[in-house]
Amino acid sequence: MPRCSVIVVTYNSAAAIESCLSALASADCEVVVVDNASQDNTAALTLAVANRMPLQLITLPSNAGFAEAVNQGVRAATADVLLLLNPDAVAELGAIDAILDCFLTSEADAVGGALLDENSQPDKGFSFRRLPTLASLAFEVLLINQVWPDNPANRKYRCLDANYGQQQRVEQPAGACLAVTRKAWNSVSGMDSAFFPVWFEDVDFCARLIQRGAAIFYCPQARFRHSGAHSVGLLTFEQKQLFWYRNMIRYAQKHFAAASRLILRLAIVTGMGLRTLACLLGRGPHGVPTGEATRAYGRVAVMALDGGRDATGASAK
Repeated sequence: MPRCSVIVVTYNSAAAIESCLSALASADCEVVVVDNASQDNTAALTLAVANRMPLQLITLPSNAGFAEAVNQGVRAATADVLLLLNPDAVAELGAIDAILDCFLTSEADAVGGALLDENSQPDKGFSFRRLPTLASLAFEVLLINQVWPDNPANRKYRCLDANYGQQQRVEQPAGACLAVTRKAWNSVSGMDSAFFPVWFEDVDFCARLIQRGAAIFYCPQARFRHSGAHSVGLLTFEQKQLFWYRNMIRYAQKHFAAASRLILRLAIVTGMGLRTLACLLGRGPHGVPTGEATRAYGRVAVMALDGGRDATGASAK
């Protein structure tokens, strides 16, 4: 069986990191933690765990984003199989072995595990999806998925009709738990660090793997308890909007035809208008002041019109 290196990227992950690392102690794997300049005691807690199990901690001087931190972790790792694991994903007993076994039995180039919800069931619509299309992104941007969540485009994109208890070939497992052979990783030169700081880097990575003819599988026996979005929760509402849509535009610029890119940008502008109207009618996002929400939507609309460049100078190009 091949050996596995687990790469865990942390950012203010003090609440999650001990459980994540402790669950890996019984697995025969190398562990590399890359800390993205956390402001809490994530690094100290990681070092405390290092007294009980072998692991390597890399501390970055500033937040390089998820993709670049993963790239640095991979460069430090030594195994032939690389498992990217979020700090809020806790491996159940035998999960790592199940992933490695899937590589042997399926001739996979990449494998995603089953991310479990609060009921210990695979998180449908998140554990794996199809690669996004113009239709699936536009339906999300234009709020169609909110008023008609069971629409065919959304069901297909999120694989809501799939059998999550069956090993199967998929397109895009969640980056929260994604294993890949080093050969496949090198074939696409790792993750694109321009997807900063987070979102769509894992989607782009899987799209490039598939373009190279790689086979990606979902392994239901590799079970990970997943709380979800602990670092993203620290972002402001405006930051979430800007990062999400800027990286969506970058993904479209890399993988969609010119006409589809233009349609998506116009859909984003329209979607921001719809969201602003909802705010003015008292139907804005829960817990976000109307002024804050409408300001964020306005900035996203301007960014989309400008091809993905926001007021900070960051760009999706």
